[in-house]
Amino acid sequence: MSERYPTSTPEEREEAVEAASLAVQRGDLVVIPTDTVYGVGADAFDPAAVRGLLAAKGRGRDMPPPVLVSAATTLDALATRVPAYARALVEAFWPGPLTLVCHQQTSLQWDLGDTRGTVAVRMPDHEIALEVLERTGPLAVSSANRTGMPAATDADQAEEMLGDAVAVVVDGGEAPGGEASTIIDCTGPQGRVLRRGALSVAQLDEVLAPLGTTILDEG
Repeated sequence: MSERYPTSTPEEREEAVEAASLAVQRGDLVVIPTDTVYGVGADAFDPAAVRGLLAAKGRGRDMPPPVLVSAATTLDALATRVPAYARALVEAFWPGPLTLVCHQQTSLQWDLGDTRGTVAVRMPDHEIALEVLERTGPLAVSSANRTGMPAATDADQAEEMLGDAVAVVVDGGEAPGGEASTIIDCTGPQGRVLRRGALSVAQLDEVLAPLGTTILDEG
């Protein structure tokens, strides 16, 4: 069973962040709040932990988890051939509800699943999530729910679905966003929507207009 940590006071918050960080270092799964929905996370560089994350969600290797980072500069450590339009989106919307799928650095020693040479990266706009990420480094994080179920927007929902599989649940109250991030494929000359989410295509296009490009939305 998981241990649940409140974050109502600075002391509680520090204890929760430390517990989550230590659990990640042990190879365990943790539930953390983000700016969109609650996420279940594992050390991105621990293949066994990532396998545990996929198993907890009821997913196969064909659905690799995104990676959350604590700084936009980490993108270049994880991804290569990042196009100018992707960098413009990072500058405008990170931290925030935007996930970018890029070509991954070939030197990375990790196994997130069948990624086909790509990595999905996001910097969340949530202080607790960022504090955890600053201590752990990049985390493989997916929405805290069983596949096919609604994403958890509070700790109760996350614990109900995943409590048996995770070591620590950080209770940060109701998720402020409540809607999953927008996912954009940035591996080609034009960005392409993979999942509609908290950011609209119109918002993205407004940033890209000075570059003379738009987001391709085939939905």
